[in-house]
Amino acid sequence: MKLIASAFVAMLALSGCQSAYYAAWEKVGVEKRDILVDRVENAKESQEDAQEQFNSALEAFSAAVAFDGGELEDVYNRLNGQYEDSVAASEEVSSRIDKVESVAEALFDEWAEELEKYENASLKRDSAAKLRETKRRYASLMTAMRKAESKMPPVLSALQDNVLYLKHNLNASAIGALQGELSTIENNVAQLIRQMNSAIAESDAFISSMKN
Repeated sequence: MKLIASAFVAMLALSGCQSAYYAAWEKVGVEKRDILVDRVENAKESQEDAQEQFNSALEAFSAAVAFDGGELEDVYNRLNGQYEDSVAASEEVSSRIDKVESVAEALFDEWAEELEKYENASLKRDSAAKLRETKRRYASLMTAMRKAESKMPPVLSALQDNVLYLKHNLNASAIGALQGELSTIENNVAQLIRQMNSAIAESDAFISSMKN
């Protein structure tokens, strides 16, 4: 039964019917709160994967700059492969952040609506306070995630430029031109890694608060 439900909600997700998607999960005991935690964990994992990928791309670029004999086309192919993998990693990070945002908005809307159903004023105040605190933590999380996300395009842009240049200039002088770009890419990747570490820490804190 659980497998059937999982397949059904997966189909709803693909169809883009979010309200029906959440309702289907709720029927098997999975609330929006649970989905939010899962999606934050997924976003965190995608950022960890992206960190590894961008480091790999930097290593490939450094190796290209240090080229000292061999086939330049092989150097280009490795660097281009790392660039394409970095693009895919970046897209995955953005997709998972968007999914966090989607379920968070649905959860907060539902929570706010259900506050009006309370008869007990004390319980209503307590729930409203928890909603405000959860939204505050979420805002901090989303700020960190979006800031980390914003650090990826500069790295991708620099990698793309250099990959394209190398593609059309497979000679020693092209390698010399890449050397001047290395420090910029190193700095951009370092900023990206630092910001992703901050977002990952925010993710851990948010997940912990949601499980308490």
